[in-house]
Amino acid sequence: MIKLEFDKQGGLVPVIAQDYRTGEVLMLAFMNREAWELTIGTGIVHYWSRSRKKIWKKGESSGNVQEVREIRVDCDNDTLLIKVNQIGEAACHEGYRSCFYRVVRDGEPVLDGERIFNPEEVYGEKK
Repeated sequence: MIKLEFDKQGGLVPVIAQDYRTGEVLMLAFMNREAWELTIGTGIVHYWSRSRKKIWKKGESSGNVQEVREIRVDCDNDTLLIKVNQIGEAACHEGYRSCFYRVVRDGEPVLDGERIFNPEEVYGEKK
């Protein structure tokens, strides 16, 4: 099994999640060693939540699960690109398909996506 370099960045590696069919970049998150092992073992993407300081199975609250289709590792073994089957239409906890739902125009962020769900209704509180 590949040996990821978790120690370079304080025990975490960045993970880019990309839709395996469309190529759309859905999100950037982080994994620790436990999240990595859960992802490999289950085929469902798990992350480390830096804000909550705990393992987070993608979709455990929203139902918007990410099934692993392919994992790519960068040349330094410290960044992952995971191509996923996004089950449910939204990858973003703000209710959008992608976390990259804003585009910068003239130095200002402009909405470039449609909200699929209201996060307060799904999570019960403002995220």
